[in-house]
Amino acid sequence: MRSAKLILVLFLLGGVFSAPARAAQRSAPVQVAQVRREPEDPLRQLEDARQSQAKRANQDRQKALQRDTDRLMQLATELKQYVDKSNENMLSIDVIRKAEQIEKLAKNVKDKMKADAYMPSIAK
Repeated sequence: MRSAKLILVLFLLGGVFSAPARAAQRSAPVQVAQVRREPEDPLRQLEDARQSQAKRANQDRQKALQRDTDRLMQLATELKQYVDKSNENMLSIDVIRKAEQIEKLAKNVKDKMKADAYMPSIAK
């Protein structure tokens, strides 16, 4: 019985003494540590900008290649349809024009792919 009273008294005393400390913790303003940032190296910024620009150029070139190869596929399909409609005695002027378009676009795609092969890859 005596130990129970002792535990109760200690419990109450602990609550009484810790209440002001908890209240002080709640009302204390929170201070945010300010981190000083060193100014960045201008050469590093320039290099980052160059890499970002090169990456965008590569992305644009890739989109152009995809667009051109889609168009190339469409022209080849149209050429096949024209050839299927013609016979052995008749060659349509449209077939010749379509073949010239395909040739020109294929050369353009080839040149873009060569430029990609010689461009350094961006690894970031």
